[in-house]
Amino acid sequence: MRALVTGAAGFAGGHLVNYLLAETDLEIIGTIYRRQPSPDFASNRVQLEQLDLREASNVAEILTRWHPEYIFHLAGQSFVPLSWEHPWPTFEQNVHSQLNLFKALLISDLDAKILVVGSGESYGAITPSDLPINEQTPLRPTSPYGVSKVAQDMLGWQYFHSHGLHTVRVRPFNHIGPGQSEVFVTSSFAKQITKIEAGRQPPELSHGNLDAQRDFTDVRDMVRAYWLILNQGEPGAVYNIGNGRAVSIGSILDIMLDQVDVAITCQPHPNRMRPSDIPTIICDPSRLQKRTGWQPHIPLQQSLRDILADWRQRIT
Repeated sequence: MRALVTGAAGFAGGHLVNYLLAETDLEIIGTIYRRQPSPDFASNRVQLEQLDLREASNVAEILTRWHPEYIFHLAGQSFVPLSWEHPWPTFEQNVHSQLNLFKALLISDLDAKILVVGSGESYGAITPSDLPINEQTPLRPTSPYGVSKVAQDMLGWQYFHSHGLHTVRVRPFNHIGPGQSEVFVTSSFAKQITKIEAGRQPPELSHGNLDAQRDFTDVRDMVRAYWLILNQGEPGAVYNIGNGRAVSIGSILDIMLDQVDVAITCQPHPNRMRPSDIPTIICDPSRLQKRTGWQPHIPLQQSLRDILADWRQRIT
């Protein structure tokens, strides 16, 4: 049996490929964007295909040639602040690519299960009365990225309802871990700390809003949830994925600074502030847990240690 993982060179995509290699005997087809370097998964069970998912004919050719039984659609533009700068490319990458996958599935008449990855950002303008956020909470996105993820989410429902595709929709909340881009908060902190330790940056760390509280899950727990819910989830249904508790960005920074011996001062920077920021976000993952038994295994402190260790290796 085969699994297709789009965005295999990305943060979550790479961790998912490694999880599937360790926990299943699937052959894995990973798509990477043409200009991306090819990751080395060190396994003959992984085949990598360079693919622009916005090119419908090439998407159809990949599906026809490989006939995957599982499709994990993780490719796309995932950085919220970038969507304010480039709203249309964000929408095109996230929505057009998924539409091409759906159309190719119908053309090739494949009986495949497809994971539609939305986002906790889809809920958007959260009020205290909405917490914790369950799947019935209204979708009120506050960024172009959030709008694009709502569109992906609803297209997953529509193609299940209208065409009978076996779609399972997920709304993952913040996920962190080794290998993440420096544009995301924990990785940004780790990179700055590591450069300061190495004497390659003055002992000053810049940050955004430290009061914001977010629901963080280790990416390795997240991709395990992806596998479980695609196998056990109800077709057409949607499932939140998160820890179920909120931690302030300031607490994250304190935990990381406790792991270094260098004196570091912290300064807010306007470029790290979002045009729209929700004070507190907490996920209610109970629907996922009842369906699959999933629970997060990796504690926050371990995630942050691993992120620092990853950046120390990258910097040195």
